[in-house]
Amino acid sequence: MPDSRTPPDVDRAAASRRAVAARRERAALKKDVAMRVISPQELLRRALAHPESPAGAMRVTEFLTAIPAIGEGKRDRILHDLEISSVKRLGGLGSRQRAVLTEFLDARLPEPTPRAKRSRLVVLAGPTAVGKGTVAAEIKDRHPEILLSVSATTRQPRPGEVDGEHYFFVDDAEFDRRVAAGELLEHATVHNAYRYGTPRGPIDDALSAGRTVLLEIDLQGARQVRAAAPDASLVFLLPPSWDELVQRLVGRGTESDEERARRLKTAKRELASQAEFDYLVVNDDVARAASEVASLAD
Repeated sequence: MPDSRTPPDVDRAAASRRAVAARRERAALKKDVAMRVISPQELLRRALAHPESPAGAMRVTEFLTAIPAIGEGKRDRILHDLEISSVKRLGGLGSRQRAVLTEFLDARLPEPTPRAKRSRLVVLAGPTAVGKGTVAAEIKDRHPEILLSVSATTRQPRPGEVDGEHYFFVDDAEFDRRVAAGELLEHATVHNAYRYGTPRGPIDDALSAGRTVLLEIDLQGARQVRAAAPDASLVFLLPPSWDELVQRLVGRGTESDEERARRLKTAKRELASQAEFDYLVVNDDVARAASEVASLAD
């Protein structure tokens, strides 16, 4: 007669599958922190809100070593200084431990602080393949009161792109002329390959008429706009996860293997810059992300 205390094989198999899935999710979360797709503070918030989740089950040692520039030696010193046991899981931290860990994270990796006053000049930037163009197009369709700036670029059109609607496609000589004439609000070389720039005239005209203007540009351009127009609202678009960002880039199929590798390397650097922005928006759903970006305008 079988021992009633022994779970049937089907239960053990299901439990094994759940354990494997939980380990994979924890691994994905650690990768997202390492790649700066999510902040350590955000992962800690998820763990504390749902202690039984994979985030909550993550050991504090795993959590700390996922943070860039923290190795095992530094991790152990941090735990000693914060008086947190190495066997603790994030979801099981006590109130004092939560407080000191949060204080440590905020001092080391501060999150963006939303501005008290919003602007009619909104800059949307983010890593390659995150979907900036798709979100910007959604805003253009659903919020006609917002002017979507059209950039000039020296790259060739992709299938379906129309000159003057998606970009102004120009050669290097014309781009140089516009730079020399001061016709561009910002300009930059992206991925060590092509130049992009934002025509200044249409933006000045729209702002003078009281309209909101959305610029969908790269990180270098966003920094130039911040310098030229300090009151602009800078929005950083994030992918739901690092794996999703890689999949979007591969699935797009418009770049060579060499260019994809270059873009992913650039994406890592771009993700590390998000603290320079005023707002973070996750592009997990295009319509929702577009609505959130539009709501950040003055």
